[in-house]
Amino acid sequence: MSFDPPLRPTALLNFKKTDDDLAVIVGTFWQMIWAKKKPAIDQKTRYLLSLSNAVGARLFRQATRELVKAYAAGTTIAEFDELFCLFVWNQGAGEFASEVGPSPLFAAYQLAKSMEKDGTERALVVEALKEQFGESNPAVATRRRPS
Repeated sequence: MSFDPPLRPTALLNFKKTDDDLAVIVGTFWQMIWAKKKPAIDQKTRYLLSLSNAVGARLFRQATRELVKAYAAGTTIAEFDELFCLFVWNQGAGEFASEVGPSPLFAAYQLAKSMEKDGTERALVVEALKEQFGESNPAVATRRRPS
């Protein structure tokens, strides 16, 4: 059974706008990483690793998108709780307070956590995450839209 992620790799379209050959190379590389037939690392874990790497690089747009996909792939709030504690441990309380806390990533995590606490079923939480932290959110979207 294959997983259909809630957010598409729309950033790849930006490579096509730059150079057709570059788009093919990056697209092929993306396929190798994210569309592998028999990956050794399960999809949920790959999203969590990608999310963590993005936070470490302060790429909160990417991290937010990975959180939405990880949640849709089955990551639990308890797993996110531990992951966010690891961010404090690895990066420090000051970095967490000033950068992670006010980010769209933390807002998405808090939305999912709050909705689950209120008893909302996972599918509805995924829809709310997609609506609030998907392509319509300029802090998360990967393609520039003309004004």
